[in-house]
Amino acid sequence: MTVGHVVMWLIAFFFLYLAIKKDFEPLLLVPIGFSIFLVNMPMAPLTGKGQLIEIFYHYGLEWEVVPCLIFLGIGALTDFGPMIANPKTLILGAAGQMGVYIAFFGAILFGFDIKEAASIGIIGGADGPTTIYLTQSLAPQILGATAVAAYSYMSMVPLIQPPIMRLLTTERERKIRMKQFRPVSKTERLVFPFLATALICLLVPAIAPLVGLFMIGNLFREVKGVGRLLKTSQEELLNIVTIFLGLSIGSTMQAENFLNPQPIFIFFLGLVAFAASSASGILLAKLMNLFLKEKINPLIGSAGVSAVPMAARVSQKVAHEYDPKNYLLMHAMGPNVAGVIGTAIAAGMFMSMLE
Repeated sequence: MTVGHVVMWLIAFFFLYLAIKKDFEPLLLVPIGFSIFLVNMPMAPLTGKGQLIEIFYHYGLEWEVVPCLIFLGIGALTDFGPMIANPKTLILGAAGQMGVYIAFFGAILFGFDIKEAASIGIIGGADGPTTIYLTQSLAPQILGATAVAAYSYMSMVPLIQPPIMRLLTTERERKIRMKQFRPVSKTERLVFPFLATALICLLVPAIAPLVGLFMIGNLFREVKGVGRLLKTSQEELLNIVTIFLGLSIGSTMQAENFLNPQPIFIFFLGLVAFAASSASGILLAKLMNLFLKEKINPLIGSAGVSAVPMAARVSQKVAHEYDPKNYLLMHAMGPNVAGVIGTAIAAGMFMSMLE
């Protein structure tokens, strides 16, 4: 045993503390944290070729199967209605990707090569599966650091975003009440997955596996006769691949690979990216209010990151602190869902240019 193993155990216990005590994304951080603890057992036959966790990693992450199946489950859980009813939220979702490009150029300045910089930048979208998908394609050598950073910041959305939201908005802006949006027809809900798939895959074909499974999962939600498929996608399948995902990510954090300055820079740049993405959505909403008759509550701009639905819940929670009768959750789901699509498109652009 080395000091490095003990340090990684402490990191594992910190992740488990956040999950168990603070309730920060326990479904992810519990398997990730315990996997970090497990793979840092000296001489344990877990991560060598053909050994248990290496098999999960090889077939799940190296083959990029798990991120796509996660997107299938997310699609089955996603309601596109708020975004369809209020298309302006698409713009807020796009603004939520600003941190991706800030971190991309920042990583280049820190000395990372362009493929590594793209993989680090995508952390700003707070989308773990997309981060894994892109990093595995462009820079697999930093997969552990980028994946853990992405999921760490996803889990700490309730900790990171509220101070940014309060800093950039006034109390009057936080109390803005938004009108209930129009009902979305069944036809619109059924057409949207096909329209979005065609448009995105024609423009950015590299991201077709993620977007395709995301949209078919959503189609399961909207078609009445596939209840069993919907239930499996939302529950059993999503739970199974989440376990494999957590174990595989944790396995990349062995002491000999992880304890060097590079992951520290990646964590720092990821935090900058996530904070910038949250701030840019808020600032764009404030700018849009200068021209809109029906004002947008700027708090929903922070939901333009891809942490679904946690970022939308944080927008609701902060608004509720200042006006207990202000219900922003469904309005915030618009930019939140748009952020998932925006991050996937950003990843597809990087893959198209750099692979």
